[in-house]
Amino acid sequence: MAKVEIYYWATCPYCKRARALLDSKGVEYTGHDITGDDAARARMVERTGGPRSVPQIFINDKLIGGCDDLHALEDQGELDALLDA
Repeated sequence: MAKVEIYYWATCPYCKRARALLDSKGVEYTGHDITGDDAARARMVERTGGPRSVPQIFINDKLIGGCDDLHALEDQGELDALLDA
């Protein structure tokens, strides 16, 4: 199973939607709640190379992007292959 990480805000609807997709697939992931934590957000931005929006999702340490990117991979039938890697 792939290593999955997601940076999120607790109240963000896009974050909830991305986490719900992962949950529906039974994916175990590490969640980084950066709500109100400027230092954690700075670490996220350092990892992403610039994007500051949430969620930011990594699979096997590769930046996938945000909620729309995750759902696009699912719609294209590519997410399961990434998760099984």
